[in-house]
Amino acid sequence: MLELKNLYKTFNPGTINEKLALNGLSLTLKEGDFVTVIGGNGAGKSTMLNAVAGTWMVDEGQILIDGTDVTRLSEHKRAAYLGRVFQDPMTGTAATMGIEENLALAKRRGKTRFLRPGITRKERDEYRELLKVLGLGLEDRLTSKVGLLSGGQRQALTLLMATLKKPKLLLLDEHTAALDPKTAAKVLEITDMIVNRDHLTTMMITHNMQDAINHGNRLIMMMEGKIILDIEGEEKKKLTVRNLLDQFEKASGQEFSNDSALLS
Repeated sequence: MLELKNLYKTFNPGTINEKLALNGLSLTLKEGDFVTVIGGNGAGKSTMLNAVAGTWMVDEGQILIDGTDVTRLSEHKRAAYLGRVFQDPMTGTAATMGIEENLALAKRRGKTRFLRPGITRKERDEYRELLKVLGLGLEDRLTSKVGLLSGGQRQALTLLMATLKKPKLLLLDEHTAALDPKTAAKVLEITDMIVNRDHLTTMMITHNMQDAINHGNRLIMMMEGKIILDIEGEEKKKLTVRNLLDQFEKASGQEFSNDSALLS
């Protein structure tokens, strides 16, 4: 479903601030894979995700989504293949519009718009059922402005919006990092439910090692723009944080040094 072939990306080339962010990165995701991505600061996690999304064009290499070469497609053209949830709960929704209006926008994504009544009764019933699955009581607040929701409620709604059209690939960019632990756990529970229910191919960046271990069927660890660990199946199920740190040190020849990940 996703193929990254020998990707290179350098920021500020030829200057004192030159930074090699992706260094010959290659990765293949099969349909239905739920891959968690972890690594130290500057490992290239966000650069990889933004390269897939088209936010930044790569200098070299090839990106294919479901067999289609999207390497030179603009960000808005790639959006037809992707669903994305950002770290900031304020991103991805229209704060001054109601919950049902946000869902209607997500449902009409990529379609031609016509002058007609905004939301039909049938759609409203559909949105109510979708929201009920989240278990947050939002099904009774369809007309509430999204800006009035808590961070967790808003992130759960953004997740629902990103997956409403069942994208080829779902990108989760540290989507629980700004939430308190209890709310983050609830959003991850909802994430698992939606990804498994719809069999979505998913890439989730996280700074939390335990979350990377607990979720998904595959874990990759990055360092200096490359993948240094790729763990899946039974090996991943048996993984512990201590074991993951040991494997990182063996593969990289150094200690893991991301304080936020270690404290998590």
